[in-house]
Amino acid sequence: MRYGIVALPLLYSLTASAREPSTLPWADDPYSRMKAMAMLQSLNADLLSHPSATLTLERWCGAHHLAHDAKVVARRVRGANKPLPEGARELLGIGADEVVRYRQVQLVCGNLVLSEADNWYVPSRLSDEMNRELDGTDVPFGKVVQSLHFRRQTLSAELLWSPLPPGWDVEGASLPPSTQEPLRIPTHVLQHRAILVAQDSRPFSLVVESYTSNVLAMPSTVLRPTP
Repeated sequence: MRYGIVALPLLYSLTASAREPSTLPWADDPYSRMKAMAMLQSLNADLLSHPSATLTLERWCGAHHLAHDAKVVARRVRGANKPLPEGARELLGIGADEVVRYRQVQLVCGNLVLSEADNWYVPSRLSDEMNRELDGTDVPFGKVVQSLHFRRQTLSAELLWSPLPPGWDVEGASLPPSTQEPLRIPTHVLQHRAILVAQDSRPFSLVVESYTSNVLAMPSTVLRPTP
């Protein structure tokens, strides 16, 4: 099948230019599934090859026109709490009685939450000033602790959702047929787990970053194939 490219009309007027770009659901067809898969793989590789998820998402937001102002800001979720994952104390090299704190931050572009970061950290391995800033402000964790000259050690990078079925790339395999329904995309599509290790080789933080379906919230001018 040969595909041509056309641009759909804009769904907002010039007088509404201050609003975020309008979006349409992804169609449930082979083209959309292939494109979504390629985009998720591209974003995953970009995140793994750069130290700052914030800056990577900002570039993604701008390149794909997710918001008029392609600036990603951190928004702390106050009062949030999650238990320390199993095996985390061993990863952090701490005993059963060591105090661990939790912090959750959303990375937002325009009005879209692109990721939710769960962060468990060891306050005794940070300075008093760092702990005060983490307790009282929305400043991103990485910026607060940057003077530790830490490195990021990725534990896992997992696609939580695949637009294509297992074995889709095997010769002779067929793609899912087109339907009349929108493509069903779950809330979270990609997840990274990592520990942050200070210059003295001591780990001090476990982070789980869950990327939302909003990373695929392209404006309604997304290019589509002709029938």
